[in-house]
Amino acid sequence: MGCIEETKYEVILKNTTFKECRDYVRNNFSEFYQVNPGYRMFDVYIIGVPPITIGVDGDYVIFPYTKPCYGTFLLRIHGVDEIEALKKAQ
Repeated sequence: MGCIEETKYEVILKNTTFKECRDYVRNNFSEFYQVNPGYRMFDVYIIGVPPITIGVDGDYVIFPYTKPCYGTFLLRIHGVDEIEALKKAQ
């Protein structure tokens, strides 16, 4: 894939910080994982302030994504394969 813009995504938070994303995921999702910057999902590398918290909600992944010149967003994307890879990486 290589581009988040090519996926069908939902913006949960926009113009946010990594701490706000981390707190939101921890407070709103019972299943979440922590990864280091550089973790790869949807063929892109996730950047940010560690630990980067990624939530799982059924078949959806909730994670912070920084788009240069636009800021940081908390996104929700359908991603069964990414969830399986995330669980294996823990």
